[in-house]
Amino acid sequence: MRKNKLNYRNCGKILSIVILLTFLKIPMYAEPLTEPPPNLTESGTKLWSDLEIDCPAELATLIEEISEAAYEASEQAASEAARAAMLASLDREVAALREAQRWRMEAENNYQEIQAVKQAGRKNTLLGVVLGILGGLVVGVGGTLIIGGR
Repeated sequence: MRKNKLNYRNCGKILSIVILLTFLKIPMYAEPLTEPPPNLTESGTKLWSDLEIDCPAELATLIEEISEAAYEASEQAASEAARAAMLASLDREVAALREAQRWRMEAENNYQEIQAVKQAGRKNTLLGVVLGILGGLVVGVGGTLIIGGR
């Protein structure tokens, strides 16, 4: 018994030391960054010089065409996303309906089994009652003949 108490006492001491050490603040050291992250270059846009732009009218039409193409692409992407969401929703609905149908069929099968068991139980009860009455009559008549015949 003393050994166990000594072990528990040592365990308590060790546990209290570990708990107290968790409250100490130990500084962490890491290596500093040596180069900047790759995404810090002038917000990722390309600056055009005056020499690269030849004709402002052509540039304006090019910008309009690109804008229209981008707008159409975004509308198409939105419609595709809506269609995909609708199909996913329909898939979930179909799965839920199949699960509900499976549960309904299982419940119907269980109900039929329960009805069959009840009917068999009624037959067995009726048979037991008839056999009990007949057995009582046989014992009663036999006992009367044996006792009365002496």
